[in-house]
Amino acid sequence: MGKCILVTGGARSGKSTFSETTAKSYGERILYIATAIPFDDEMKDRIEKHKEKRNSKWTTIESFEDIAGIIRNMGDKYDCIILDCITVMVTNQILNYFDYDLAGLDIGDFNKVENILVPRINDLLIEIAKTKSAAVLVTNEVGWGIVPENFVARAFRDIYGRINQILGEGADEVYLTVCGIPIKIKG
Repeated sequence: MGKCILVTGGARSGKSTFSETTAKSYGERILYIATAIPFDDEMKDRIEKHKEKRNSKWTTIESFEDIAGIIRNMGDKYDCIILDCITVMVTNQILNYFDYDLAGLDIGDFNKVENILVPRINDLLIEIAKTKSAAVLVTNEVGWGIVPENFVARAFRDIYGRINQILGEGADEVYLTVCGIPIKIKG
């Protein structure tokens, strides 16, 4: 039965570094699922920095869709799976759902997409539990900042927060990273 470890924290808090170190403790066969899409130069730079740090022997899949299916089909071949990151994955799925057009949306629209996302997150947790691999899921802690002034940003924040709660409840262990220091908060 797979072990699920959730790593959360703010931007540049050391989540990815801690996640990669944790994954290595399970063995050498690592599946790294990268969920970012290089939309602009800043994101391209961030992705390149992550790739440079990543062990070249690891298998990397770049995808934000059907992560449960990837784990179902490939999970047992690896000692550990890293999913970095849930927040970016959810963002990409929301944008994809709305065909990248967020103008004119209301709370009902975001409720519909959340009703699609939550079962996907639950399926992800189910597939992790079925696999022989450990899984390290990286997410962003989104509720500690200023309440966003615009509706779309608030809707995104609320969806992330509720998904993080589902993941936290379903994970065997949860760590919060602060200033590069992991603090175990569950497990």
